[in-house]
Amino acid sequence: MSEQSSEALRQIAVSAGLAPMGVRPPLGQYLRDLWSRRAFLWELSSSKAYARNRNSYLGQAWSVLTPLLSAAVYIIIFGIVLNTTRGVENAIGFILVGTFMFRFFEHAVSGGGKAIRGNTSLVRAVRFPRAVLPISVVLSELVTLGPALVVMLVVTYLSGLGEFPKFAYVPVSWRWLLLPLAIMLLAFFNVGCAFIMARWVARAPDIQNLIGFVMRFVMYASGVIFSIDHYFKDHPGVGWVLQRQPVAVYLELTRACVLHEPTIPLTWQTWAWGVGWAALFAIGGFLYFWRGEERYGRD
Repeated sequence: MSEQSSEALRQIAVSAGLAPMGVRPPLGQYLRDLWSRRAFLWELSSSKAYARNRNSYLGQAWSVLTPLLSAAVYIIIFGIVLNTTRGVENAIGFILVGTFMFRFFEHAVSGGGKAIRGNTSLVRAVRFPRAVLPISVVLSELVTLGPALVVMLVVTYLSGLGEFPKFAYVPVSWRWLLLPLAIMLLAFFNVGCAFIMARWVARAPDIQNLIGFVMRFVMYASGVIFSIDHYFKDHPGVGWVLQRQPVAVYLELTRACVLHEPTIPLTWQTWAWGVGWAALFAIGGFLYFWRGEERYGRD
């Protein structure tokens, strides 16, 4: 076929609204395409949430039982036996909120890593903005988190009705109304992390095997089961850095909304850090993912 014929066919294809495969679209067009797929995004996310644990006897109840049982293990071992929750008035509430929120983050990161590699056939067969896949992972986790939050709040409140000195009273206050806002900031941060992990694992699949080890390190560095402020009071510089890293910031935000801990005040500085980390990762992660759009499904 001559060059003139090829160019003529290309012009016909363009005039018909066809676009070449494996080419990264301009950012504005990419955003419009992504918005136009919002129905597909919701359907994909809700179906993932529904399919989870579908073949087990208790079904969707495991979405609540799993973090609840994990929190129970941490409470018994670290909160009661080892007593690592010094400096905390309600060990149950402290560990419970930390476990539920960290699980949301951990599943978003690990699921983001599988977003492209786990859907290779879909990526290669259908043309759509690949950003749909990492977003659907986080949205699916958010849907699953809904009923789990209700259980978390109920158990946290009930934990303060006992007489054991570690389990101080947890009042129902107006601050509980701020919890959805804190979770939405964490969700935007999670989306950014999912974008980054999706591109990394798409290029280097071995990274997926390291995520679990990294998550264990992040868990202990973020104060999921102990108070960073208490254990690093003799090293305030290290403690300040650990408390300002993003996961610790969101744990502090959610705990400040739910618990009545004097050592965890609800301050505008914490909200500012939460907004900053969410904006940085959501925007930066999206741009980083978009720049690799033409490679997904081809590596």
